[in-house]
Amino acid sequence: MPPTLPLFLFAVIVSVTSAARFPASANSGELPTFREAPAFRNGKECPRTSWPAAAAEKRYQNPSIIHIAMTLDATYLRGSVAGVFSVLQHASCPENIVFHFIATTHRRHELRRIITATFPYLTFHLYHFDSNLVRGKISYSIRRALDQPLNYARIYLADLLPATVRRIIYFDSDLIVVDDVAKLWQIDLKSHVLGAPEYCHANFTTYFTHRFWNNPIYAASFKERNACYFNTGVMVIDLLKWREGKYTEKLEHWMRIQKRHRIYELGSLPPFLLVFAGDVERVEHRWNQHGLGGDNLEGLCRDLHPGPVSLLHWSGKGKPWLRIDSKKPCPLDSLWAPYDLFRHTSSSSFFSDS
Repeated sequence: MPPTLPLFLFAVIVSVTSAARFPASANSGELPTFREAPAFRNGKECPRTSWPAAAAEKRYQNPSIIHIAMTLDATYLRGSVAGVFSVLQHASCPENIVFHFIATTHRRHELRRIITATFPYLTFHLYHFDSNLVRGKISYSIRRALDQPLNYARIYLADLLPATVRRIIYFDSDLIVVDDVAKLWQIDLKSHVLGAPEYCHANFTTYFTHRFWNNPIYAASFKERNACYFNTGVMVIDLLKWREGKYTEKLEHWMRIQKRHRIYELGSLPPFLLVFAGDVERVEHRWNQHGLGGDNLEGLCRDLHPGPVSLLHWSGKGKPWLRIDSKKPCPLDSLWAPYDLFRHTSSSSFFSDS
């Protein structure tokens, strides 16, 4: 069993092996249903990861196990399912992947049933994220989806997950992976807590308000740091170093300042920039071809960045499932469509994050 977690974060952990299907509830609109994904199995070259029941906790420490964290909610469920499917389809050792899903109390049990039915052979755990933990620290941003408490769950991964999970890949729910995720997992973080693709050509100053830059104490936060923008939708995190450095508290510090003084506009991203920018292990850009959802206001179509592609990320307002359903897809949305397991029905209800 995993060690006791902090009282304010109670984790419900579910290992999944059942193939049964469960009906969705209609308490506040019926959740989407999905076709069952095929079973993806390890080849003979994959290292053994199974353990006797008495030593099950050792599975977390096995370096051959890849741990991936994602959030689950009604709005992005279709994207999350496509993301999981894409990871499994391209993995060299899919049975060595453990997913750690994070959800709020609302409809959590239904979400668990849907994942169980869609991926009967998937090993996953489901954790409860207490929204009250961040409500007093969130200020409104330029898009409603960025204000949701679950958008801040990535800050609390080190508290939510068992201490035996020492490394995690965090994925947003609007992306697909088209390469073997083991390549991303195996990057050397060296002395860094976090690894992600950096974009040093981006105008870093635009992520903070004039009030931030006009305050010499705040502006000095980036002094002597080669700070570059990075997208927090794809991160490799050393949870052991995170816990030792108390980085959750450092991020919360900036969230409290934001609540009082309005120093940025974009949800959970700026605190990460304030704490980590300039101290990130650089990952190849191929692992986050982001911005495919356009900007945060209009969500217009965009092209891929030059170079190879291992991950496609529809960050921004435009989501491929919404554009496809509205019969107004962008050209690159056709790359997401093959991973869409959504079961279309005449009574389907769609969720928008606008």
